[in-house]
Amino acid sequence: MPDTQTPGLTAAEVAQRVADGRVNTLPSRSGRTVGQIVRDNVFTRINAILAVLLVVVLTTGSWINAAFGLLIIANSAIGIIQELRAKQTLDSLAVVGEAQPLVHRAEGAQRLPREQVVLDDIIELAPGDQVVVDGEIISADYLEVDESLLTGEADPEAKHVGDSVMSGSFTVAGSGLYRATKVGADAYAAQLAAEASKFTLVHSELQAGINKILRFITWLLIPVGLATIVVQLTLPGVAWNDALLGMAGALVPMVPEGLVLITSMAFALGVIRLGRQKVLVQELAAIEGLARVDVVCADKTGTLTEQGMRCQRIIPLAETPEPAVHNVLANLMAADPHPNASLTAIGDAVGEPSQRWTPTQRAPFTSAKKWSGVEFEGQGSWVLGAPDILATGAVASQAEELASGGLRVLLLGKSDTVTGENAPGGVEAVALVGLEQRVRPDARATLEYFRDQDVTVKVISGDNARSVGAVTSALGVITGDPVDARTLDTPEKLSEAVADHNVFGRVTPDQKRAMVIALQQRGHTVAMTGDGVNDVLALKDADLGVAMGSGAPATRAVAKIVLLDDRFATLPSVVGEGRRVLGNIERVANLFLTKTVYSAILALLVVLWRVPFPFLPIHVTITGWFTIGIPAFLLSLAPNNERARPGFVQRVMRIGLPAGGIVAVTTFVTYLILGGGHHLGTPESTQVSTATLACLIVGATWVLSVVARPYQWSRIALVAAAYAAYVAIFLMPWTAHLFQLDTSNSAMMSTGLVMGLVAAVLVEASWWIRAKVFGAPARLWAPRDAATTPEGGSPAQG
Repeated sequence: MPDTQTPGLTAAEVAQRVADGRVNTLPSRSGRTVGQIVRDNVFTRINAILAVLLVVVLTTGSWINAAFGLLIIANSAIGIIQELRAKQTLDSLAVVGEAQPLVHRAEGAQRLPREQVVLDDIIELAPGDQVVVDGEIISADYLEVDESLLTGEADPEAKHVGDSVMSGSFTVAGSGLYRATKVGADAYAAQLAAEASKFTLVHSELQAGINKILRFITWLLIPVGLATIVVQLTLPGVAWNDALLGMAGALVPMVPEGLVLITSMAFALGVIRLGRQKVLVQELAAIEGLARVDVVCADKTGTLTEQGMRCQRIIPLAETPEPAVHNVLANLMAADPHPNASLTAIGDAVGEPSQRWTPTQRAPFTSAKKWSGVEFEGQGSWVLGAPDILATGAVASQAEELASGGLRVLLLGKSDTVTGENAPGGVEAVALVGLEQRVRPDARATLEYFRDQDVTVKVISGDNARSVGAVTSALGVITGDPVDARTLDTPEKLSEAVADHNVFGRVTPDQKRAMVIALQQRGHTVAMTGDGVNDVLALKDADLGVAMGSGAPATRAVAKIVLLDDRFATLPSVVGEGRRVLGNIERVANLFLTKTVYSAILALLVVLWRVPFPFLPIHVTITGWFTIGIPAFLLSLAPNNERARPGFVQRVMRIGLPAGGIVAVTTFVTYLILGGGHHLGTPESTQVSTATLACLIVGATWVLSVVARPYQWSRIALVAAAYAAYVAIFLMPWTAHLFQLDTSNSAMMSTGLVMGLVAAVLVEASWWIRAKVFGAPARLWAPRDAATTPEGGSPAQG
């Protein structure tokens, strides 16, 4: 038994160590400070480009054409506000979900935040506890520590007095005390604890895809931009201020000013939305993982069933009196300083021992051996564990029969020994114990959701296979006979079984990990849910580890997402949030790429024909308002439940490149038809620009209507509102004057509108052709139940 009376540091000694800086200081949970967030949102490459163009336009004295400069303020302010909100949400949730070690000090034992641990503190370890700082064992009671996350060594290490433990490892059995020898940055795995709650966008397919799109845009921007500058400044008969305005009008729309903003904002809003549902997102990239999940591996206990258990029946065997059986069970409970849920339920049923025995040896329960035992002075050795491990014959069959009704069944037996390599030796069956596990009332609806969303759920449990099968059969959603994982004795058998079956019992921690890896090797994106120490390795290797808030500290530390309210039913909304974020970012990326493509091609055509750029900066600014800016923001918030698929960049290119090319060419042809460049400095030049702008807006808004598919009434209203806003801007005298528009030439306006309709027809045709060529479903309308079930976005559009 660990010496829990070991004196710890006094308050004065703690204060001295804090003053000396010998404290377990950890990086900020959310990765960046407020100052870093402000700096990173203000001093961006896009803001720098816009700022230079803003200065150029301001030198001309045309303040209205400098309106695009508001984008710098908007980009920075929105990014800062959303990230600060996400940081606040994350920090508050991290405090709730963070494991707090039990620290022994002179005034007594207390749970403290990891940051308050100081050098030489004495810390208690129990099964499932994570080692938060490096230390030296000073007391051990059959203590076993798993260091596989640090060393790769699969087998737990038995720890004795004087042995060292490293931060990042975790206790799998027994208990003990250790003295902190290295804290903060000096600890072996100091960064592991910090990374568990760090708000960062690590490498992901989405981020890589956006970077690829930005590189493509940069390659377009540099040569076309330079050529535009040269041509606009060397055109004969053009005043220098008009040339500068034309140059700015060509370059401003080529800058994808909102793409990065909308992306980061969508992720930040995802963190905030999930936070309101008591979900802690420990890595920002986990939101992307949510959208890609197609297999969920779930433990039965604590996931499909509720956390607590109730001892339903105790069946004495071999004519053992029931009071004697109760006394043995009560002594087993009393001898365990850290009883698990099963032993706690038994202790509640049998109460205090009628005769207290003195323990001399003890073997704690582990998921690998699936039994625990105690040797009592003068009373022999007693074991409690899985009947199919400890018994054979009629007793094992009787236990199987009980398990088939959904009970967790344990065998109480008298053994030869509880220690040594041959433990427990021969076991004499004394009693069977049936524990009742209540199925969560929302488990069926949760499983039905995943089935309807084409996400496979595989139940992987350490319990008896028939017991697990009884629970899943009662739910009626997961099909197939349960598989006893002890029969999967080769990697090949395990890989085939996990592909063909959905319910597994008697799975060891190493097998859980191997099953996750086998599914990943078959191309699946795997989420693993768990709450026990036996789930840690599988959680770490899964694409998305999901821990329960009341689970072992080690599971919460390695998981990317923590369900603080322990509700498995929260997972559908968690997965839905990931899909919403990723699908909508893809939808919005279509709009921004289209705008950049048509702006670059239009600028290139102007260069090749050596004519003035048809638009002023204010014209391209208002074009972006209702074809991209406001719609992109609203679409990024809309429901979207399509599972993400690989090929983000290719799908965006398939829409953005042809649509952008069509809009650019039709706009430039309109400009030439109307005599662009031949009416410089006359009222006709404004009329030409206005009519050409009408063509651009009609075509670009139709791109919005394509990207918004499949339609819901809200999306139709969004497209209609965009057209209505432009009609008002063009026809209202004060807005027409403000934005330097002239619609008085009906012939020119008719030409512009007709060419805009041509652009819309060609964009529509390209959408149907793309669907035919690439096999993408061309869905015009969302399902009828889309109001209650979030539905698809651009991934469904190919």
